[in-house]
Amino acid sequence: MTSAPETSAPPPAPGSPDKLDRDVLLVAGVVVVGAIMSILDITVVSVALRTFEDVFDATTAQVAWTMTAYTLALASVIPLTGWASDRFGTKRLYLTAVVLFTVGSVLCAVATSLEMLVAFRVVQGFGGGMLVPLGMTILTRAAGPDRIGRVMAVMGIPMLLGPIAGPILGGALIDNASWHWIFLINLPIGLVALVYAWKVLPADAPTPSESFDWLGMVLLSPGLALFLYGVSSIPETGTVWAAKVLLPALIGAVLIAAFVPWALNRRNEHPLVDLRLFANRTLTFAVIGMTLFAIAFFGASLLFPQYYQGVRGESAMMAGLLLAPQGVGAMLTMPLAGVLSDRIGPGKIVMAGVATITVGLGLYATLDDTTSYWFLGLALFVQGLGMGATMMPIMSAALQTLREHTIARGSTLMNIIQQVAASIGTAIFSVLLTNGVKNDIGATDPVGDLAGVFSGVFWVGTVMVALVLIPAYFLPRKKAEQSVDPTVLVGH
Repeated sequence: MTSAPETSAPPPAPGSPDKLDRDVLLVAGVVVVGAIMSILDITVVSVALRTFEDVFDATTAQVAWTMTAYTLALASVIPLTGWASDRFGTKRLYLTAVVLFTVGSVLCAVATSLEMLVAFRVVQGFGGGMLVPLGMTILTRAAGPDRIGRVMAVMGIPMLLGPIAGPILGGALIDNASWHWIFLINLPIGLVALVYAWKVLPADAPTPSESFDWLGMVLLSPGLALFLYGVSSIPETGTVWAAKVLLPALIGAVLIAAFVPWALNRRNEHPLVDLRLFANRTLTFAVIGMTLFAIAFFGASLLFPQYYQGVRGESAMMAGLLLAPQGVGAMLTMPLAGVLSDRIGPGKIVMAGVATITVGLGLYATLDDTTSYWFLGLALFVQGLGMGATMMPIMSAALQTLREHTIARGSTLMNIIQQVAASIGTAIFSVLLTNGVKNDIGATDPVGDLAGVFSGVFWVGTVMVALVLIPAYFLPRKKAEQSVDPTVLVGH
């Protein structure tokens, strides 16, 4: 078959191969601002759910839709990002995503009913879903393959710090202003991001000759949305066998399964998500590693603030502050991990990072209802050191092997995997915690029993993180070569 003509490889990124030059740093600033808006918004809203119950006179299940609607919109639009960035250009699409997210934020702030708020969260999600994969594509193209580890370290800042800063910011805004400000704060940030991106991002040449995969969109986008809706309903129902879980999840899984042979069909030259990238061995192991890591990391992240609030009686804002050591640890290792990934390959870095997280989470799993905050802070700090050397090096391992035409498709694929895995992890850990509370809480020492439930679930997370060592072992343990498998270059 004849593949689409390939654009010529970009010239080597200017500046020293060991440093990120001024132009790349300016582009990185644009991307980080956009990613902060998208990722921070998820955790900021999470602390407002109880407020939404009071304001809109709604149940916990009803206000949960403010989170679920955003997640589903996010998952639905991510598959379109790879094609759209090729078709319209990354700069134009990025500006559109910022506008959508900002407008959606303002609409959320002026919502007068829960139904309106949920609908406007969908608008926000459509914009937010494009910001992170687009940011990865833009940064990777700007820096070149030799410096992907460094730019992924920059990209990891909002990804790792969002879950920590979100509860602090959200709690402060709700306590000192009103719930409207958790959305209104995105207006000035969005305007800055829009002007910044307009000035800094280089114009790129779109490739409008590529046809759109309509069948792929009909299969994959609704499939992901339905599957994640079912999975997201597990904590509410407490079981995977409820019709609300099983029916949408099964329909979604069937649609996703039907997409696979269509995406691999030789007649489909431009699939919505290019599964032919799995011909790349490194990308395959990176995807497996990212899946296991995201399930364990995002699942466990749900438990940390709940322990401080449910067992130790802390406020949402204080719980966020107590998680700060994790962010400090990540900030210390992330830049170093990025440099080392480029110099010696990501494999050794990821294995060291995973081993460190396992130790930190294992320490955390020994907690009870009186464990010293100093000990818990140390455990979180150790976890942070490992996280800074894990998530983004896994991303860079996959993207280092891609070139101009397939970068957008590769970053789209990795973000879909991360989104699905994060939703699965959240559901798994929520159910483990809920079932533990139902079965193991006695009347004699309910607080102590609750701490024991958290400890048991954290041990599950420790084992799941340790499993990431298996795919990490197969990641490159030396500097990436410049030659790449031709099947990866053309994606066919």
